[in-house]
Amino acid sequence: MWFSARWQASHPVFAPTTEVDGYAQLSHYTATYREQGDGPPLVLIPGLAGGIEMLGPMARRLARHFRVIAYQLRGEDDCFALRRRFDMDDLVQDLAEFLDYHGLERPHLAGVSFGGIVGLEFAARYPHRVGSLSVQGVGARFESTLVKLVAGMALTGYPLPQENAFVNQFFRVLFGRGPHPSPQLDFVVKHCWQTDQSVMTHRFRLIRKRDLRPRLRNIRIPVMVMSADRDVFVSPSTVQELCGGLSDVRHVKLPAGGHLAFVAQPDCVAEAVREFVTEVE
Repeated sequence: MWFSARWQASHPVFAPTTEVDGYAQLSHYTATYREQGDGPPLVLIPGLAGGIEMLGPMARRLARHFRVIAYQLRGEDDCFALRRRFDMDDLVQDLAEFLDYHGLERPHLAGVSFGGIVGLEFAARYPHRVGSLSVQGVGARFESTLVKLVAGMALTGYPLPQENAFVNQFFRVLFGRGPHPSPQLDFVVKHCWQTDQSVMTHRFRLIRKRDLRPRLRNIRIPVMVMSADRDVFVSPSTVQELCGGLSDVRHVKLPAGGHLAFVAQPDCVAEAVREFVTEVE
């Protein structure tokens, strides 16, 4: 089957000749994963919504240099997983099992937003199992600002219509300053809504009052923290707190992209990760 260049440009996760999907049987769920590329192993941890599809643009670029493995967090493919309540510790243990499944001793990890918190918590508990950690869109704690308050109320209190144009404009704020191509925004809206709202709500509650500062001293591996000035969910002060609590840290300021820099600026984020991991190697 032939696909036009225009069609492929509007579907940035499509790479059938290089991507392989698989299923890892873990203790409490079956984790779908996507693997591509060759080189040192790099495990990607997705954010609060959108799953591994949202990581597609960045993963495809990283696959030029690494064996990239992105996996679905618990609840992403089955919202009924919420029948057995799980917390952050369970998600950390899921990641440990996932690495065991692939026989990975000390892979490099990269997490965005919610996935970055999972990665930091994992590194705090299992520092000997991580080669390096790169995070984007993460601070040491979750601050209460108006945008976060509105997002929290919406996620926890109201059923959201997926086709409501006003509601979907919220995603535009996550890109930060500057114009954003319509296909890019459509891509984010489409994949974010593939995550069940109940799952998004549960994940949001897990981090709403979470404070990483007491555990940062346990992270004894190289960590790269990427931040964007226009990130409405992560303030410069919480980024400074995160960097200040880590013993071996590199802070990279991204020129644009906001909270969704890994989607808006995948080349920039992927290149920062490549340089960092290459130096650590």
